[in-house]
Amino acid sequence: MALGGGTFTVQNKELPGAYINFVSAASADASLSERGIVTMPLELDWGVSGKVFEVDRDEFRENCMEIFGYDYTHEKMKGMRDLFRNARTFYGYRLNGSGAKAANKYAEALHGGVRGNDLKIVVQVNADDETMFDVKTILGQSTVDEQKVTKTEDLKPNKYVKWKGEAALEASAGIPMEGGANGETDGAAYQEYLDKIEGYTFHVMGITVEDKVTKSLFVSFVKRMRDEMGVKFQLVLHDDAKADYCGVVSVKNAAAEEGWGPGSLVYWTAGALAGCEVNRSCQNRIYDGEFTVEAEYTQNELKKAIKAGEFVFHKVGADIRVLKDINTMVTVSDTQGDVFKDNQTIRVIDQIGNDIAVLFNTKYLGTVPNNNAGRISLWSDIVTHHRQLEQIQAIEGFSDTDVAVQQGTDKKSVIVSDSITVTNAMDKLYMSVAIA
Repeated sequence: MALGGGTFTVQNKELPGAYINFVSAASADASLSERGIVTMPLELDWGVSGKVFEVDRDEFRENCMEIFGYDYTHEKMKGMRDLFRNARTFYGYRLNGSGAKAANKYAEALHGGVRGNDLKIVVQVNADDETMFDVKTILGQSTVDEQKVTKTEDLKPNKYVKWKGEAALEASAGIPMEGGANGETDGAAYQEYLDKIEGYTFHVMGITVEDKVTKSLFVSFVKRMRDEMGVKFQLVLHDDAKADYCGVVSVKNAAAEEGWGPGSLVYWTAGALAGCEVNRSCQNRIYDGEFTVEAEYTQNELKKAIKAGEFVFHKVGADIRVLKDINTMVTVSDTQGDVFKDNQTIRVIDQIGNDIAVLFNTKYLGTVPNNNAGRISLWSDIVTHHRQLEQIQAIEGFSDTDVAVQQGTDKKSVIVSDSITVTNAMDKLYMSVAIA
């Protein structure tokens, strides 16, 4: 990132930017930003390679074939359907897109991958004009493009193939495309994804990989981004509660699904955490996805899961529900107490961290004088922002005096002291009933 950010111990930062600490208590305006953005690196059979691509919920439904190579209802889209039950925007990256492109004498697939082998080109003499041909591009059982031309050179590129323009058109029931292959997925591919996604803004990153080395790479990344760069998001992965960090959520349960890895519940969990409003919790949410969840736990096992910082689904009658909306943090300190274990708390502080950083970097940095009037303006914007959080009951007991803005140790810096109390969802009921 071009601007500085992250936490601070003393006022000694060299880069301009917003440095914000969150400790336990002992857009270019003050509005709340909208949640619901997820990013994941994926192994796909089709799609763009070497860059981050964006898909929103409507695009996924309407253009799924073009983006992923399969229609919305296909078995291979199950994970994405789970994710988009709650997410609104997805930043994807194809890990294995360097493979060979399928081809035949007329065309070459637009993207590498095995899905290109399901393409075929059908050439028919036009029924009304025998001097012309109807050329169809078919993917699986679907016609995805159709053109009426006199010769190969007249064919226009479509979203699935690019034409070679060499072979003469001849009537054919269908010439299949061959030679498509998925590329290899290795550590370098994951690192390339992390390098490219660093410049994007999102709320949750998810990975379904089981490899411990790759998990460690991602845990290190989220720690660096949160603590050193000031970029606030959470990482969701499967079976890695040892991370012991408020920015990492570890799904305990495995998905019992043929053809899918045990970490496939990450899709739904990542979407649910990203889409959860800042004043809400995922605790007790019903899993409404399509995977079969292994959730046979005893009461003692569930207690141990909570103590270990595991995000766990459990059975309640016929439903599968989220037991507790927590992250992997188990070790507390004077500056980060038990409240930081709760994801609702992290959503609130991430909202504040991201919103105030955007506010400062776009409205104040290099523009507003660091005088009394400028500091009052910044104070007013922060108070306005926090009042909105209080109105939606994300925080409580807020007072204007909880925010103080003063000049820092040099003439160009400002220091903000801020105090909030997060309003967490009800968790336990203790009830005494007197019987007459």
